[in-house]
Amino acid sequence: MKPFAMAALGNPTMALPTVELLALAQKHLYGNYRPAPFVLHSGRGAEVFDTDGKRYVDLCAGVAVCAVGHAHPKLTARIAEQAAKLLHVSNYFFNDENILLAQELTAASRMDRALFCNSGAEANEALFKLARRSAWLKRGDSEGVIVAFHNAFHGRTMGALSMGGTPKYREGFGSIGGVVHLAFGDLGGVRGLPADVPVIGVVVEPVQGEGGVFPAPEGFLRGLRAFCTDRGALLLVDEVQTGIGRTGAFLACHHEGIEADAVALAKGLGGGFPIGAMLTTEAHAQVLTPGTHGSTYGGNALASAASRTVLEIIAEENLLERAATLGNSLSEMLNDVARAFPEHCELERGSGLLRGLVLREGFVARDVLPKLQAKGILLTAAGDRVLRFSPPLVVTESLLAEGVDAIRQVLPTLTAAA
Repeated sequence: MKPFAMAALGNPTMALPTVELLALAQKHLYGNYRPAPFVLHSGRGAEVFDTDGKRYVDLCAGVAVCAVGHAHPKLTARIAEQAAKLLHVSNYFFNDENILLAQELTAASRMDRALFCNSGAEANEALFKLARRSAWLKRGDSEGVIVAFHNAFHGRTMGALSMGGTPKYREGFGSIGGVVHLAFGDLGGVRGLPADVPVIGVVVEPVQGEGGVFPAPEGFLRGLRAFCTDRGALLLVDEVQTGIGRTGAFLACHHEGIEADAVALAKGLGGGFPIGAMLTTEAHAQVLTPGTHGSTYGGNALASAASRTVLEIIAEENLLERAATLGNSLSEMLNDVARAFPEHCELERGSGLLRGLVLREGFVARDVLPKLQAKGILLTAAGDRVLRFSPPLVVTESLLAEGVDAIRQVLPTLTAAA
């Protein structure tokens, strides 16, 4: 057995060549991802740099996570300041940052209560459990049906996976029962559920991000709100990807003027620091009583301080208005691309700074990404044929244009599969 090389651990002066870092990744990281063959090292705003010094325009922001960009000076300083004071004490004790975050977050979201966790999947698990236990408290059992939608994505844990509407993610894992999947946007299908079906909740994304950047049709969320009210069910809104200003409103459901019973948040909430939250109305504040649900790290002081700072930056830099304005500009740019390359593109769609360029049948979005990376542009794929834009909310119009110009250069090089 080799001796444990303590000196090689945690040494910030060790700068390994990229090829060695990639070899270590290949040897030691679990192979459930398909990362690009370079190693990112630093960033500023909407730009990142790899270990060879190459610059990339980051138009994915860690999949809608780095809302205020990379190395924002205010967020960086606040994290360092809080780390020097208090990191974590568990939920056996209050910490001041978490109490203040709950106050600020509920005010911004027009909700009443906050339950903190570490990720979007955990927040969606909390939605699942809230609906189940709420039904149990009302009816004496928790065996009712949660309505979810085809093509939805709610996370990788078993409850979140079960609510997700893309079968490939459940392959080999199965699912938890009690979920019925219907067509996204089909309000008639929801209303057509027989009265004797005990619907306890409806879970919906205002924009199906991972599924291909599909915005909910006009009136769909309002119709779901009315349905849930009529049936005594909870309206559960997954704002993990769309919340914290991504679409130009603090919550995407605010565009339709509806109030959810509970909302899941994560991603942009911490600006890159892991944090998630379930927000509820006061009517549901007593469903998850002490001992029924929890999270060891949820709401710790460091994550809460980071999140409070993100909220401050969003307000100070008018990032909601910026997301709406730049989202319109990006939409126009992508529509121009779709018109210029009709043989390659179908259309663009999305909301605010969550947008997708839809490629035609035969083209695979994931295959396009390396060509864009070679030109210094980072995007992600959503579904099979969608190039997804989810840049930092601090991105500039010129950087968006740089990314769109790279797509213009790459599209003519693509060949559709036979």
